[in-house]
Amino acid sequence: MLDGRAGRLPRGIRLANKPSRARAPALKLVQQSGETSDAQSLSDVSTLAEMLAWQAEALGDQLHLRLWRGPDDEELLTFKELEEGARAVAHGLREKGLKHGERVAIMLPTELDYFFAYFGILLAGGVPVPLYPPFRRAQLADHMRRQAGILRNAQASFLIASKEIRPIGVLLYGMVDDLRGVTSIAELRKAGELAEALPLEPGDTALIQYTSGSTGDPKGVVLSHYNLLSNIRAMGQALGATSADRFVSWLPLYHDMGLIGAWLGSLYHATPLLIMSPLTFLTRPANWLQAIHRHRATISVAPNFAFELCLRRIKDSEIGELDLSTLRALLNGAEPVSPSTIERFTERFSKHGFRAEALAPVYGLAECSVGLAFPPFGRLPVVERIDRHALSHHGVAKPVSSKDSEGVDVVACGQPLPGHAVRIVDHLSRKLPDRREGRLQFKGPSATKGYFRDPERTAELFDGDWLETGDLAYMAAGDIFITGRVKDVIIKRGRNIYPHELEAAVADIEGVRRGCVAVFAAPDAEGGTEQLVVLAESRLTDREARERVSRAINKTSVALLGTPPDDIVIAPPHSVPKTSSGKLRRSAVRDLYLSGQIGRKDWPFWWQVTHLGVAGLFRLIRRWIRSKLGRG
Repeated sequence: MLDGRAGRLPRGIRLANKPSRARAPALKLVQQSGETSDAQSLSDVSTLAEMLAWQAEALGDQLHLRLWRGPDDEELLTFKELEEGARAVAHGLREKGLKHGERVAIMLPTELDYFFAYFGILLAGGVPVPLYPPFRRAQLADHMRRQAGILRNAQASFLIASKEIRPIGVLLYGMVDDLRGVTSIAELRKAGELAEALPLEPGDTALIQYTSGSTGDPKGVVLSHYNLLSNIRAMGQALGATSADRFVSWLPLYHDMGLIGAWLGSLYHATPLLIMSPLTFLTRPANWLQAIHRHRATISVAPNFAFELCLRRIKDSEIGELDLSTLRALLNGAEPVSPSTIERFTERFSKHGFRAEALAPVYGLAECSVGLAFPPFGRLPVVERIDRHALSHHGVAKPVSSKDSEGVDVVACGQPLPGHAVRIVDHLSRKLPDRREGRLQFKGPSATKGYFRDPERTAELFDGDWLETGDLAYMAAGDIFITGRVKDVIIKRGRNIYPHELEAAVADIEGVRRGCVAVFAAPDAEGGTEQLVVLAESRLTDREARERVSRAINKTSVALLGTPPDDIVIAPPHSVPKTSSGKLRRSAVRDLYLSGQIGRKDWPFWWQVTHLGVAGLFRLIRRWIRSKLGRG
C-alpha cells in the first residue's frame, strides 16, 4: 500500500530557510542573443522545494509568470514572491496541525493563490491533491460526489478553497470524515512566514494526481519529487527548453499537463510563463492565439479539441494582425491527435506565420508524471496511412498509398524521452516487432510507484519492471503510433473497431456537436458478441431532422467500418460525460446508456445544494456522536 512517503530514495539535502550562495550559484540565463546556458546549474536539486529555493535565491525579483485576466489586466509574480507566499501558506498549515505526509486538497481556480498553495503544502511537509472546481451549476451533485470520493480515498486532512468556492468546500466537509478543516489562502497567510521548511527527500510524495474514473472509484497516481524532476528535465532536454523561451498556457492547474508540463517546467527552466484561465480560452479561443502573438511565445501546448475549437470558432476578423511565427513548438497531446486537425490548423494559420514543423504531436500519461514521448523538434508531423483490414483483423500496421480509400491515418506521437523506454507486447507479454499492434508499456525515472491506497490496481499496473499504459499501439522507425485504448476497443465479428475513428467521422455530420460523440460497446447476451452503439449530441429537436442525422450516422459507419451500428442515440447537449481535461468518459456513457439515463435532466441547483447539505449534516452529526463516544 502506498502512502504519502512512498518510494523513498537516498536522503536528500536538508532545505534551510535560505540556501547558501555556495550551494546555490546564480543561474546563468540565456540571453536573447543566443548565448548558451549553464544547463547543469540545477542538476543537484533533488526536491521541488529545493528547486523553488534555488530559483528564488538566484533570480529573486525576476519575473516568473504573468496571470492574464484580459488584454490590459495582468498580475505579475516573481520567483521571490512565489517563495514568500508559499512560506506563509506553509506556516498557516503547520499552525493548523498539518503533519508530515498528510494530504491537502486544492480546489482553486487559476489564480496566484494556486501557486502559493501548491508549494506551501510541500514546504509544510504535506502532499498536494489537486481537485477541479465546479463549472456547471446543473451538475453540482455529480461533481461533489466525484470530489468527495477523491477526498475520501486521499484521506485529505484539509481543503484549500477560494472565497467563491468555499461553500462547496463546506458541503464536502460534511461528506468526508477525514477532512479536519476547509480554509483559504488569505486565512493561512495571516499566521506569518515559516522560519524553516521541513526536510524533504527525493522519494517523498510531491503530488497525488487523480485520473478520471467512476464516481466511487478514483485512482490517485502517486508521484515523488524524483519522478517530477526527472520528467521535467527529460521533457526540457527533448524540447531544448531554456530561459530564452516564452511559454503561454491556458491549461487547468488541476491537470498534470498544466501543472507539471506548463508551470513546474517553466519554473525549473526559468522560462517566463503567461498563464490564463481555461474559461478565457473556452469562451473565446482567439484569446489563446492572441496571447501567443502579444508575448512572442515560443512554446505552447493544448489537447486536440482546442485546435478544433480554434478552427471552428475563431473568425478571421478577430485575428487580422495575428503573428504566430515565434512559435517553435506547439504541442498537441492529452487526447488522440487527429491527422485532419493537424492539416487544417496548419493550413489555416500558415497565413499568420505558423510553421508546420512547429506542431508536435506528443504522448504521455499521469502514470509517467505527464510526458513519455516527444518527436524530434523541427520535424514535420509524421502521418502514416495503413490498411484498415490488416490492422483490425490481424494487428498488422501495413502501409498503403495515401490515396487508398480503405486506409486509415495514424499520427506518430514521438519517441521515448531521454532515460525512458517503451515496448509493444502481445497478450502473453511477449515483445512484438515493429508494425505489430499490441499493448504499449513503459518504464523510466518518471514512472509512478502505483496508486494511492489501491494495491489491486497497482498490481495490475505493473508487468515486472514495465508499466501498462492502457493503450494499443505499434512502433515504426522509433516512433509510437497510438491506435486506441485497450478497454475501449470493440470486438465485433472477429475484428477490432476503434471508437475514436468513427467518433471523428460522425462529428463531421451536420447537426452533430463536434467533440460530443461517444462510440462504445454494450453487451449483447443473445448474440454472444458486443453491440456497437453510437451516441451523438445534437441541438436539433425536430423529429425529421434527428432521423436524418441518424441515417447519416448509419451511412457513415457502413462506409467506414463495413458495418452499421446496433443502436444510434441522438441526445441533447451535455449528455456525454467528460473528464476534467475534456476527454470522453466512455465507460460512464455506457453506464448511463445501460441504466436508461441518457439525456436525463439534472435536478435544479437549489435542490442539489439542499440535498447535499442535508446529507452532509447527517454525516456531521454521526461524526460528532462518534467523537463523544470515543472520549467516553
